[in-house]
Amino acid sequence: MSIDSTKILLNEDEMPRQWYNIQADLPSPMPPPLGPDGSPVGPDALSRVFPMNLIEQEVSTERWIDIPEEVLGILKIWRPSPLYRARRLEQALQTPAKIYYKNEGVSPAGSHKPNTAVPQAWYNKQFGIKHLITETGAGQWGSALAMSCKLVGIDCKVFMVRISFDQKPFRKIMMKTWGADCIASPSEQTAVGRKILAEMPDTPGSLAIAISEAIEQAVSNDDTRYALGSVLNHVMLHQTIIGLEARKQFEKAGLYPDVVIGCAGGGSNFAGISFPFLYDKIHGKNVQVIATEPEACPTLTRGPYIYDAGDVAKMTPFLPMHSLGHGFIPPAIHAGGLRYHGMAPLVSHVKELGLIDATAIGQIECYEAALLFAHTEGFISAPETSHAIAQTIREAKKAKEEGKEKVILMNWSGHGLMDLQGYDAFLSGKLHDYPLPEEFLQRSLAAVRDHPPIR
Repeated sequence: MSIDSTKILLNEDEMPRQWYNIQADLPSPMPPPLGPDGSPVGPDALSRVFPMNLIEQEVSTERWIDIPEEVLGILKIWRPSPLYRARRLEQALQTPAKIYYKNEGVSPAGSHKPNTAVPQAWYNKQFGIKHLITETGAGQWGSALAMSCKLVGIDCKVFMVRISFDQKPFRKIMMKTWGADCIASPSEQTAVGRKILAEMPDTPGSLAIAISEAIEQAVSNDDTRYALGSVLNHVMLHQTIIGLEARKQFEKAGLYPDVVIGCAGGGSNFAGISFPFLYDKIHGKNVQVIATEPEACPTLTRGPYIYDAGDVAKMTPFLPMHSLGHGFIPPAIHAGGLRYHGMAPLVSHVKELGLIDATAIGQIECYEAALLFAHTEGFISAPETSHAIAQTIREAKKAKEEGKEKVILMNWSGHGLMDLQGYDAFLSGKLHDYPLPEEFLQRSLAAVRDHPPIR
């Protein structure tokens, strides 16, 4: 494989057969999740929400966890995903940097989300679960789980954040096509949904609200469980197949990235591309890793590192994470998948350890970056992915200023063919940046100041 190749490919027999668990290599262990009384919670406390076979992965500190053959068989529908050289983008930027992007938009659902949706559906079925309930923001996760449940053979129901339900009608049609029931959240179907609608009938909704609705329904039946597309340890684990493949692809080309970039909302695609490279960094490799988020929802860059609930009704344990407060209702930006109030505990922890950097970028710069990417590489990117593109362009320009031939790796986490309303709004001049006002943030954080401190 030449460094001049536009695509670096792996054969199916070169796919990783194990996921990488970064918990085995952390310089210091992550603080435990806590119950309402402030005491650490054990696996049994999660058993009404998740099947025990996934809970075992959630708490595992084993470095390598085998991928079941049946799961590999489904992943092979689209994996291994190609690693592209962004030559035309490099030329447009006149940068000496070599820019590579891992194309996760090749999955049937169009994003990285099936990497964890497939194993979650499979493990639930193995445990005897017949119904999975989840939430979704922009719809990538809901689509991925709907597809995965159909392929595995269990039922799926999705609570979709209302603003995205309205903005992205084709996502809900995708879910219905794969046989899932898609409900706008907040809804009249749950107690927490009815309460919020009574208080805020015009609310755009939030992932925290949708999670509360999904969990409320999931715990009501023994044959039903909840599935989460980001934040939790086992989700980060499943996504590492992205970075593990990328490492093999760079080995084929005789290269190694100087900078690894991913957009960050709950943390799944960022962890997927970066954790295998953080393994190298922990063991002495010189690599910079950057998480990029919206300035309207600046969890890593402005949210304190605290114990907070993962949902608005506080049905989840308290998790150690960078958070804007579980009651945070973000502005209705078009990157719906990056509008979660908290960051994955593992991503938050590596940020606290100084292993990664974080930036926040406005949506205008992101759409400008996505447009340049479309004009040079051809692909129309998801609004979420555009944040990674914008940071990649920043790094490429920096390399030009410094005169350095850096190798930059970006996770192209999904296509934007279901998100064209956002592009239309941008091209029509209707989009604006939404820097989060400090008083808004402090008002949201006021509700979590009585939570236990992280020690």
